[in-house]
Amino acid sequence: MNNALAASDLEITASAEQKMNELFTQVDDDIEGIRVFAQPGGCSGMNFGMTFADKINDDDLCRDQGGFKVIIDGESIEHLRGAEVDFLDRGDGNPAFVFNNIPQQAGGGCGTCGSKGGGCG
Repeated sequence: MNNALAASDLEITASAEQKMNELFTQVDDDIEGIRVFAQPGGCSGMNFGMTFADKINDDDLCRDQGGFKVIIDGESIEHLRGAEVDFLDRGDGNPAFVFNNIPQQAGGGCGTCGSKGGGCG
């Protein structure tokens, strides 16, 4: 059974929810929801993103968000807890989802990327 994803774990703004819902209605019926994730990003710490998910895994946290499900894996939630997903369209031709209030990443920085000696050189 999947664990519940609380609103306090990840906030989805009204504009982001509206855009996600719009995108979700355009995908195949076998898509379970929208997966929000964090992955190592080298010198910059973590990278955050979203993709459509065709499966909900046992270790995923999940919640119904209007007409779709929001899904986060057990490792990503540690980097996303307390964050906000927003959708911005400033009319400049570059609308985008943005992640706000991302918790500070421990252990990041250029000393951890590149060769064993570190450095981004």
